[in-house]
Amino acid sequence: MDTMAMLAARPSAAPAQAPPSRRRAGARPLIALRSHYLSSLQPSPFLSLSSTTPCGPRRTRRNIFLPHLVASMVNVEETYIMVKPDGVQRGLVGEIISRFEKKGFLLKGLKMFQCPKELAEEHYRDLKEKSFFPKLIDYITSGPVVCMAWEGVGVVASARKLIGATNPLQAEPGTIRGDLAVQTGRNVVHGSDSPENGEREIALWFNEGELCQWVPAVAPWLRE
Repeated sequence: MDTMAMLAARPSAAPAQAPPSRRRAGARPLIALRSHYLSSLQPSPFLSLSSTTPCGPRRTRRNIFLPHLVASMVNVEETYIMVKPDGVQRGLVGEIISRFEKKGFLLKGLKMFQCPKELAEEHYRDLKEKSFFPKLIDYITSGPVVCMAWEGVGVVASARKLIGATNPLQAEPGTIRGDLAVQTGRNVVHGSDSPENGEREIALWFNEGELCQWVPAVAPWLRE
């Protein structure tokens, strides 16, 4: 028998079958699961969702924000800013607030408050061993203060730059202290010195329910 006849007589191999799917019966697709969990997040003004449809152009859904994802991708922080009694007495509250608003940070909490001695001592606990501590407590409790909670990308370091050096005479022109104060003991404003202290101080000065979660209309004009 020639070679061609032998090949024709050989039975053909059965076609390979695709391995059975390991997906559990009734399991939701991965995309559906992602959409389910992302839709449960609270709004924040730092990210929007974009989607592409099979039969149409890319569509962007505005005002849908994912704060927890943003916090892991960019340095979104919170900081505590306080206008001290001298700043309140001199009528500088609006001027100081406007510096942070113009910068583009998000104001989440604002109130005027008469600070009790116990709260002042807890706030400045790291300075307790300093000789000026009693005088500092008397000063911060001498009149009302204005408490603020601000949120933004890198807001802690940026706020410190806006405020300026502790000694107003060493603060750069254009900073709050450089423009509005002349003495360390009357330097008009406090700002958290680290993200950790920002969270601690906001929790110390604001009660539950006093902070607002909201989306400013200018958010798309502040970040891409």
